Amino acid sequence: MSLPQPRDDLVELSGYHSPQLDVQVRLNTNESPYPPPPAFLDAWVDAQRAIPLHRYPDRTATDLRRAMGATLGRSPEQVFCANGSNEVLQTVLLTYGGAGRRVAVFEPTYALHSHIARITGTTVVVGDRADDFSVSPTEAGILIAAERPSVVMLCSPNNPTGTTSPRATVEALLSSVIDHGPGLLVVDEAYGEFADWSALELVADDVPLVVVRTYSKVWSLAAVRLGFAVGPAAVVAELEKVVLPYHLSAPTQLAGLTALRFDVEMRSRVETLVAERERLVQELRQLPGLTIYPSGANFVLVRADGDGGALWERLVADGVLIRDFSQWPRLDNCLRITVGTPDEDDRMLAALRGALDESGAHDDTHG
Repeated sequence: MSLPQPRDDLVELSGYHSPQLDVQVRLNTNESPYPPPPAFLDAWVDAQRAIPLHRYPDRTATDLRRAMGATLGRSPEQVFCANGSNEVLQTVLLTYGGAGRRVAVFEPTYALHSHIARITGTTVVVGDRADDFSVSPTEAGILIAAERPSVVMLCSPNNPTGTTSPRATVEALLSSVIDHGPGLLVVDEAYGEFADWSALELVADDVPLVVVRTYSKVWSLAAVRLGFAVGPAAVVAELEKVVLPYHLSAPTQLAGLTALRFDVEMRSRVETLVAERERLVQELRQLPGLTIYPSGANFVLVRADGDGGALWERLVADGVLIRDFSQWPRLDNCLRITVGTPDEDDRMLAALRGALDESGAHDDTHG
């Protein structure tokens, strides 16, 4: 007896993984370094006592979408909720991608955009970012005109580079999508709260734009898995047709609803993390042998002059885990550092200084 094989187009596909090691300082997955406020936990746990667990959850997350819409100045019909922003992206590509359709991405960028596209049978077409990791509206327009993708993915702030696309770039891509459509521009703003502007400003029912966000970062709810999209009501209605029924659990819906009551605390955390990011950047710039890239997110990308992979290994040996991108195309010897607490960042900086010193000593030894 033999087991069935996966689809031919999935045979060579590798999963998406981020190493999880037992270390003292973990700064590799862009989570919030702070847990949710205790008052949130108390309110959430108390609210769950009233859940009728023998019944399915609200299939359309009515209360959550209404509350989120009110917070964002949008109608509930323009809000779509799912299990993390990744399920939002998957639902978008299940709805608007698929066999015979294309999705455009701009590399280097979030690996799951292409990964989900391939899982959904969507052809991936790739545009290159500039040397500073920005997206050229001109080059993007040429790609869109030539390939006519049904979905254009733009990550801003971009993961893993931290690059924020300005409003003019988003508007230019949107114009290209409209001119060469029908198509949909999806702006992945998983780190949008840390940036200086948001494409949410451009969302309207007659504009083919969807903005995707998550509760995982500043809301400190990565374990809950809650993401959402804001877009035209007609697009949201199509997503609701495709997503599995009762996909969003009642506790998850309640977590999102309860979190909205702590908007002040959330904004305070954004300010704290942005200030810590800027301190971290200044400290990193004092270290030899590193190139530091500007970031509008809760992480910083650095490029080592020497072997980035070896540098990463020295940090792990010292109890510090950051993300190794040193073997990625266009990201040779690059490492990504999540902004942690001041104590975590100081411990990482001390380990990094030591690792760089050790690297310099090895270089001297070998001439």
